[in-house]
Amino acid sequence: MTTTRAEPNVPTGIDGVLTRMRELQAALPPGDGVAVFNRVYLSVTEEIGRRVTTGAFGNPVAAAELDVRFAGRYLAAVDRCSSGRRPPACWRPLFQMRGHPAVRPLQFALAGINAHIGHDLALALADTCRILGVEPRALEGDFDRIGGLLVALEERIREELMPGPDLLDVADPLTHLVGSWSLEAARDAAWASFRALWAVRGLPDLAAEFTDRVDASVGLVGRCLLTPLG
Repeated sequence: MTTTRAEPNVPTGIDGVLTRMRELQAALPPGDGVAVFNRVYLSVTEEIGRRVTTGAFGNPVAAAELDVRFAGRYLAAVDRCSSGRRPPACWRPLFQMRGHPAVRPLQFALAGINAHIGHDLALALADTCRILGVEPRALEGDFDRIGGLLVALEERIREELMPGPDLLDVADPLTHLVGSWSLEAARDAAWASFRALWAVRGLPDLAAEFTDRVDASVGLVGRCLLTPLG
């Protein structure tokens, strides 16, 4: 599979991913927008690691490979930003707005999830199929299991990071903003993007153009999610 960007350096196993995320969490100020997303993603990865260990996935090898490839793209974006290089367009809004005082924590969390699911997931799925020498159908069952976990965690994130009912009503801009985005819809779109990328894997120019278009459109959604609300 060829894309417009080189495949990122991949951590060694889920433990390697967790080590990197915990190091980031310790180094970043708690209110930093990337720290808010990293905290959420760390809890997701810890849960996936537990489920891989307990045999909750149909193909634990493929599930672990997907998890590591997926996380590697987020960590590569962090490394690019830290070294002064431009991250993918989907991640730029979060890195640019990470310290804005009028952006709420829930917005940071959803913008990170949007970038990671909307852009990185399709590429990680394609990487996993290529590395393991399998077709997309071999990942579909565990993709759905991971998706169910993510949707449940999204609900928890909204409950934890939304203001209390005495501070929020249906007219509040935050209510409108977060209600306009759905992780389940983003996950379905990622699977469709993955299948399209896999279908054109032998046409590198077309695959690269498609990847760039997805990257740009996901970045636009992220910028909307990070609209300062005061």
